Amino acid sequence: MWGIDVVGPINPKASNGHLFILVAIDYFTKWIEAITLASVIAKAVARFLKCNIIARYGVPATIITDNAKNLNNKIIDELCEQFKVQHHNSTSYRPQMNSAVEAANKNIKKTIEKMTVTYKDWHEMLPFALLAYRTSIRTSTGATLYPLKYYS
Repeated sequence: MWGIDVVGPINPKASNGHLFILVAIDYFTKWIEAITLASVIAKAVARFLKCNIIARYGVPATIITDNAKNLNNKIIDELCEQFKVQHHNSTSYRPQMNSAVEAANKNIKKTIEKMTVTYKDWHEMLPFALLAYRTSIRTSTGATLYPLKYYS
């Protein structure tokens, strides 16, 4: 099960024109995948799901998103139908349903802010923020995320 959410718009706009970070978290391992985007359109979300989640880790049984139109639309519905993925929405009354991805968003944003020297280059820090998150020892497991994702 993967949770998916969007961070942004981020000010200032990155030097490559990107304003958003699309984030996905595996609820079992807490592994994060993320990309920067200029705009969060349905095709970009579908491409991210296919290339960064399905092609790398296999077809998830379920994805959870909020009710945003860029995460809930015909293109995403067709993708979920094609791969037999259940798509659930966290409600505006119960956003904690997608709390793991919200926590990951805060963590990534905070890490990028600490690493960024020139704010227009924040997008260049995303891979390093992901590395920092993935190699931090989790208190719940006493291990980093790599063994959970790649050696289990």
